[in-house]
Amino acid sequence: MPYRMPAEWEPHESTWIAWPHHEPDWPGKLEAIPWVYAEIVRALAPTEMIHVLCQDAAVEDQARTAISAHGVDAAAYQLHIVSTDRVWLRDSAPTTVLGSDGAPALVRWHFNAWAKYDNYSQDARVGDAIARLAGLPLVEAARPDGQGAAVLEGGAIDTNGEGIVMVTEECLLGDVQVRNPGLTRDGYEQLFRDYLGARQTVWLGAGCVGDDTHGHVDDVARFVAPDIVVLAFEPDSADDNHASSEDNLRRLQLAGGDDGALQIVTLPYPRPVVMNGQRLPASYANFYIANGTVIVPTFNDPNDRDALATLASVMPDHRVVGIHAVDLVWGYGTLHCLTQQQPAAGAPAR
Repeated sequence: MPYRMPAEWEPHESTWIAWPHHEPDWPGKLEAIPWVYAEIVRALAPTEMIHVLCQDAAVEDQARTAISAHGVDAAAYQLHIVSTDRVWLRDSAPTTVLGSDGAPALVRWHFNAWAKYDNYSQDARVGDAIARLAGLPLVEAARPDGQGAAVLEGGAIDTNGEGIVMVTEECLLGDVQVRNPGLTRDGYEQLFRDYLGARQTVWLGAGCVGDDTHGHVDDVARFVAPDIVVLAFEPDSADDNHASSEDNLRRLQLAGGDDGALQIVTLPYPRPVVMNGQRLPASYANFYIANGTVIVPTFNDPNDRDALATLASVMPDHRVVGIHAVDLVWGYGTLHCLTQQQPAAGAPAR
C-alpha cells in the first residue's frame, strides 16, 4: 500500500508529548522542566488536542497540576499513564502517514535510543500505546535489503508533504553507523519511498554542534512550505557551525524540487549555549508547527527576535510563539524533539 508523510503544517488531529520524569536527562534542572512543558501545552491547546503520556499516577498528578496552573481548559488535553524511559517522542513515537485512501496509519521505526543508552525497552513500546490510544493501525518499517527492522528516528527526517524528504549524511551515512549498518544511500532512498512516499531525498551534510543524535536534520533545516526551506546558518567563520552550514546551503541551492529550485531562508543561531563546558544543540530550527501555531525555542539571546520575525514572515498564517528553552536544551533537545504530530485524514498517497 502506498503511503505519504504529510508536511507538518497540514491539519493535525492532535499533538503527542510525554511528561518529563527522568532526572538524568536534565541533571540538576528537572524541577524547572515541567513548567516549560506546561507552557508548551498552553501555547498549543487553543488549536488542537494534546495527548500527554505520564510515567505513573504521581507524574500524572504533577502534569495535571502544572497544566491547570497555566489556565489550560481540561477539555483541551488528555493524560494517559504510559511508561517511557525518556520523553523525546519525536524519536521514540511512530510517524503518522496517510494511505491511498487518505486515512492515517502509524509507521513504527525500530528505536535503539540513538545507540547511546541501554535502557529503552519502554520507549520501544510507545508505538503500541499510541496506536491503541489513537485507534490507528501500526505498520512495522523494514529495511529494503531484507536485513530486519529499519532503525530511524523522527528527528532524522523532514518532508514538504509532496514527495521531498530531507535528511543528513552525518546521521544516516556517517562514519559511526549506529542505525542500519550496511544500508546504502540508495537503500535509504528506497526506505523513504516505501514508507514516506518520497520521490526525492535531499541529502544535507552535517547537523549542528552539540547534537548527540549524530546530526538530526530537525536542528538545521526544515520545510515551512512545499518549496521553502529554513536553514540554520552561522556566518561567523570562527564558529564550529560555520563550515557545515555553508555546506548545507550549497547542497540546498543545488537540490531543487520537481518544479524548480527551493527557496532558502536562513535562520541565525543563538550564541553558543554551554553547560559544564559542554556546548548544547541550541537551534531555532527545532521549532514545531501545530494547527495555526508555531512554537519556537528561544535562548535569552539577541537573535531570538530575528528568528521569531523570520519564521513569522515565512508562515504568515500562523501565530509564532517563543518558548524559553535555555533549561530545556540541557537535555540535548527542545520543542521539535519532544513533540510528535498526529495528522488528520487528508490528501491520499499517490
